Amino acid sequence: MIKNFLFVFFLFSSLAFAQLMQPKLVLQQNSFDFGDIKQGATVSHTFVLTNSGGDLLKITNVQASCGCTAASPEKSELAPGESTDLTVKFNSAGRMGKQLKTVKIYTNDPESPEMTLTINGNVVTGEQTGGTPTIYFPETQHDFGKVSEGEKINYTFRFVNKGQSELVIKDVKSSCGCTAALLSSSNIKPGQEGTIKVEFDTKNRSGKNSKTVTVRSNDPKDGTKILTIYADVQKKGS
Repeated sequence: MIKNFLFVFFLFSSLAFAQLMQPKLVLQQNSFDFGDIKQGATVSHTFVLTNSGGDLLKITNVQASCGCTAASPEKSELAPGESTDLTVKFNSAGRMGKQLKTVKIYTNDPESPEMTLTINGNVVTGEQTGGTPTIYFPETQHDFGKVSEGEKINYTFRFVNKGQSELVIKDVKSSCGCTAALLSSSNIKPGQEGTIKVEFDTKNRSGKNSKTVTVRSNDPKDGTKILTIYADVQKKGS
């Protein structure tokens, strides 16, 4: 009986060790919203790729969804704990309206050999950019990573009025009572910045959690924005 127990324990320990020694790709951010893009402009955003595993991570291919999008990492091989930048460029020439493009990353991560980045934006002409408010969030997601149960954690999202008239935040609503959102101001003049501080109470929570905050404004083109926070809540003593 003891021998069987030791064998099972050794087997699971070996599997856990093997998983720790594998390469593992982690994306600090998997999407980005450019907001309004003047037609003909080329915009870019840099994503950070990290190897959080215990073996060499090899980036074997990076593939964009169309010819208007280009992406290339600074490094194709990452040692454990090492990071690299992946710059994604979007050429809006010949495009109009809302755009959604993807970039697929292929690596030797055995658990996630293919991961996807998403960029989006709204291509407009010079005439379309004036006269209305435009809400723009540089980021709409934040991952707190591992946190201890019982902690109150918070993150501040920033947004800008890129339009030509006053932006009015009509409503900010959390997905559950464990999440609160504090708005800096409900009226934002053109070119000015506002903030939304999102607080997450991890009391009586465990495991991986994702919560959302819905922001509604008078932006005629994109009046509803969803902010998402993630946290891996660890029980105390675990």
